[in-house]
Amino acid sequence: MTPNVLILRAPGTNCDVETAYAFEKAGATTQRLHVNRLLENPTLFEQFQILCFPGGFSYGDDIASGRILANQIRLRLSDELKTFRDAGKLILGICNGFQILVKTGLLFPAGDDPAATLAWNNCQRFQDRWVELVKPTNCENLFLRGIERMYIPMAHAEGRFVVKDAATLAAFEAAGQVALRYAPLDFSKFSAPAVADENGILPFPDNPNGAVANIAGLGDETGRVLGLMPHPERHIDPTQHPRWTRRDEQPQEGEGMAMFRNAVEYFK
Repeated sequence: MTPNVLILRAPGTNCDVETAYAFEKAGATTQRLHVNRLLENPTLFEQFQILCFPGGFSYGDDIASGRILANQIRLRLSDELKTFRDAGKLILGICNGFQILVKTGLLFPAGDDPAATLAWNNCQRFQDRWVELVKPTNCENLFLRGIERMYIPMAHAEGRFVVKDAATLAAFEAAGQVALRYAPLDFSKFSAPAVADENGILPFPDNPNGAVANIAGLGDETGRVLGLMPHPERHIDPTQHPRWTRRDEQPQEGEGMAMFRNAVEYFK
């Protein structure tokens, strides 16, 4: 079966085209759909097997990143979204899409006192750079099957994952919901390896936003929903690697491509 992917966009979304291209390169068919189409006709969900919230600045990130689109979905499409997930389908949120997932209640219950959120980077400004990611050994998210590490870019100002308390973090870790962590970059030729602080948080730029426990991505307990701040769709071709001309051996594809292949192959 060739899965059909819904790339949901809104005013300000700007990564929908390249995300659709990544899924199509992995063998899926895609449709980029404005959220208003779904609000008018929620039964459109039934046509798709994968839902993706791509990156960008939905509604200009007014109020807070992803807040307006997340509220539209939570208040008007919540039942349809949960039905989509409970039918065994897949949901992916990238960057702004992760911010949206956090606020819709798909990763953990949403409300006035959420278990976690995404806050401003510690540096208090936008960061655009490449990061090294590792997957925890107890994570069994379907998007990350066979993936242990990834080197992909990030680009955000509001991506610092924070939790309500230590018990919440421990619960996420015990349930295997922590899907990706920032890892030390390979600066061994130029400087000493990065050393985490007393809380285990890596320094900048290894952890570019100061996220608690170096968390770059979070899944739900089913393993079929994943949100991450970095952009896998921006490293699907080896020539997108910042040092591609200096690599001894060129791989056939970029390191982010495996995520999209995993999603497509799940339905085959």
